[in-house]
Amino acid sequence: MDIATIIGLISGTALLLWAILSKADLGTFIDGGSIAIVCGGSLSAAMISFPIQNLLSVAKVVKNCFFSKSRNPVALIHELVHYAEVARRDGILALENVAGDIKDPFLVSGIQMAVDGTDPDLIETVMLSDLEAVEARHMEGKSLFDNIGRYAPAFGMIGTLVGLVIMLQNMSDPDSIGPAMAIALLTTFYGALLANLVALPLADKLGLRSREEMMLRMIVIKGVMAIQSGDNPRIVEQKLKTFLPNRLRVTAEAENQAA
Repeated sequence: MDIATIIGLISGTALLLWAILSKADLGTFIDGGSIAIVCGGSLSAAMISFPIQNLLSVAKVVKNCFFSKSRNPVALIHELVHYAEVARRDGILALENVAGDIKDPFLVSGIQMAVDGTDPDLIETVMLSDLEAVEARHMEGKSLFDNIGRYAPAFGMIGTLVGLVIMLQNMSDPDSIGPAMAIALLTTFYGALLANLVALPLADKLGLRSREEMMLRMIVIKGVMAIQSGDNPRIVEQKLKTFLPNRLRVTAEAENQAA
C-alpha cells in the first residue's frame, strides 16, 4: 500500500476542511448543481476522449496508485547476477532448471529465449517491444487523469458562467446577488479542487509507477543480454548498477560488503 498517496489525500482534505470550518459553515460550500456540472462534465469529456474500455478499467488504474508494490531493483540485480553465475559455471542451458522458480514472466521470457539460443538482436528486439507495449498501456491510464485534470477547471469556469447568467437575470433583488455569486464561484472551486487534489496528483503518481516499472524492465533486458553473451557476473553487476540512483547504489554496495 502506498502510504504517501493516502496521507496526501487525507491531509489535503483535512487542511481544506479546517480552513473552511474555521471561517464558515461547511454547508455554504456544498451545492449539488455545481458538483454535477464539474464532475459530470469532466466525466462526459473523458468519455468523448477515450474508448469505453479505458473508462471501465479506471478502478484498476486507481488501484495502482494505492496498492502497487514496486519490486526492489537491488534485489532484482542480485537475482540476475546469481543467474549469471549459474550460466558461467554450468553453462547457459543450466538456467532452464531455475526458470520454473522465477516469478517475473518478463524475466522468464528473456531467460527462455537465451536458453533456446535465440539470436541476441532478436531477444533484445522482442523484449524492447514488450517494454514499449507496457509503457503505452501505462500512459493511457495516466493520460485519462491528465485529461480530467485539464477538463475539471474548464467545467468549473463553465459552471461559474452559468451561475453569473442566472444571477444577472435576477438583478432586481439586490439581496440575492451575494448568495447567487457565491454559488456561481463554487463550480470554479470544485474544478480546481478536483484537478489539483485528485486528478493531476494521481496522474503524476501513475507516471512515477510507470518510470519505476520501465527501469526494472530495462534492468532485466540488459541483464539477460549480458548473461546471454557470457559476461563475468561482476561485470553484469556493474552494468546493471548504472540504472540505480545513488542512494540505491550505496545500499547495494553495503549489502555486498555485508555478504
